[in-house]
Amino acid sequence: MKTRITEMLGIEHPIILSGMSWISTPRMVAAVSEAGGLGILATGVLDAAQTREAIKEIRGLTDKPFGANASLLFPGAAANAAVCLEEKIPVINFSLGKGDWIVQGAHEYGGKVVATVTNLRHAKRAQDYGCDGVIATGNEAAAHGEPPTTFCLVPSLAAGLDIPVIAAGGVGNGRGLAGALALGAEGVAMGTRLMTTVESPLHENYKKLSLEKDIYDTIYSRKFDGLWCRVLDTPGARKATKRGIFPFGYLTAIPNSKFIADMLGLPYWKMFVGVLASGWDNARQLAYMANAFKQIKEATEDGDLERGVLPVGQVTGLMNDIPTVKECLDRTVAEAEEIIKVRLAGMVPA
Repeated sequence: MKTRITEMLGIEHPIILSGMSWISTPRMVAAVSEAGGLGILATGVLDAAQTREAIKEIRGLTDKPFGANASLLFPGAAANAAVCLEEKIPVINFSLGKGDWIVQGAHEYGGKVVATVTNLRHAKRAQDYGCDGVIATGNEAAAHGEPPTTFCLVPSLAAGLDIPVIAAGGVGNGRGLAGALALGAEGVAMGTRLMTTVESPLHENYKKLSLEKDIYDTIYSRKFDGLWCRVLDTPGARKATKRGIFPFGYLTAIPNSKFIADMLGLPYWKMFVGVLASGWDNARQLAYMANAFKQIKEATEDGDLERGVLPVGQVTGLMNDIPTVKECLDRTVAEAEEIIKVRLAGMVPA
């Protein structure tokens, strides 16, 4: 299957692994790239040295194209993006910030840059400063999709941009891929489906639970990490989205932010003062995220169903097995091609 995305990124299938913290690890990235898609390394929980080592590990596992992401709102993200530029990785995906400097640096060595967006205004800004494509995150997606659904967001962006659009949210099989292409996308990003595969490092407790859940079994709230965020409906998620940040969440954010500082190798008090100096709104947002990071780790790595919180999309209700990454990509593309060539073609008079 050929689209502008497969041609631009040098991949076989128009399928991208979403960059998910503690999930999109080097081995997972390599598995997706080896299967013909584009693996994207999640750098949000890595420091600069760890990011460099992860890139080295990926290159030892595959010679296929791969990428890495940087959520620019997070502490240490700019340093990780700088490492990606120094290592001249093929694709950089950024979100939650202005990445014009990333575009400039990547284009100097022939790299591609894709911005994650949730509306046409931000997508046009990304196009204006040279991004090669955008990932459109619809409401159905895990984590940070905003109210517009994929069915409306993707056509809006496809009609308003010259650069290719990658659909994220609501895609977990060939039906979703075929539908996204019909809406004007040139490829799809899959997170929830790919995190429940053999190679995924997601804890088995959550792999099993994801298969048991229906399309209705997610919670969409701003009270988990301060942004609109979709997570799996579990006891931990219900508690987190009920209590929010005020007042006791600020107290737990202090030790949890120290956990983040230690994880990223940042001096805690320097980070703490820097967050406070960045303004109240930003400090409040980062307090939310400090608590959220801890709970996501408890879900993905520890499998804690009571305290952990796992970002998932509504396609959790469409999954009924745990395939290998290759099986997942191959059958997604085969099903999409069958739908396009046979079912849809048969509906159009000759």
